[in-house]
Formats: sequence, C-alpha cells, structure tokens
Amino acid sequence: MNEQDTVTALAALAQPLRLKAFRLLVVAGQEGLTPGRMAETLELPAPTLSFHLKELTHAQLVTQEREGRHLIYRANYERMNGVLAYLTSNCCQGEACLSPAALECPC
Repeated sequence: MNEQDTVTALAALAQPLRLKAFRLLVVAGQEGLTPGRMAETLELPAPTLSFHLKELTHAQLVTQEREGRHLIYRANYERMNGVLAYLTSNCCQGEACLSPAALECPC
C-alpha cells in the first residue's frame, strides 16, 4: 500500500453514505450483500447507492461478483487492512502503543 492508494481509499470513505455502505459490507462478511438488500437496509434509492458503490469499488475497498442474476458486493478486507497498516506502520517508534489491558474488548 502506498500513499496515493491510502489517500484514494480514505477519500472514498470520507462521505457518510459510502462509510455506512462500507461498514454494512464489513458486518455482512464474506457472504456479502446484493445492491437491493443494501439499498433497503440503508434506505437509499438504487441509483444513489450505485454511485457510492462505484466510488468504493474504484478505491478497491469493495469487490463485486456476479452470482447468477445478482451482483454481490463484499468488503475487500485485504485492502482495508492495507490502509490500516499504512496508517500505523511507524506507530509509536516501534513501541507498543496500548497496554494489553487496553486491547481487551469491554463487551
């Protein structure tokens, strides 16, 4: 992952509807979602969602696969992890940034 790829990915996510769509796909996991299901869940008109999915796909944060008559969109976890790795690659001069206790989920 380089600087320009990271900027492109962050720019794609810097819009509330695209961020919601991406997070919805992250939650859906490898099963992914059809555009119809996403539009229904996000309460968006199909053309609006299509525009935002195109931007996420261009940034390679989302993949698209045809399954029969349907398109399935999935979050691209490899790309997402690449962005996170780029952002944290020189974190804390190589030292642990958080204590192990801070990493535990309070759920």
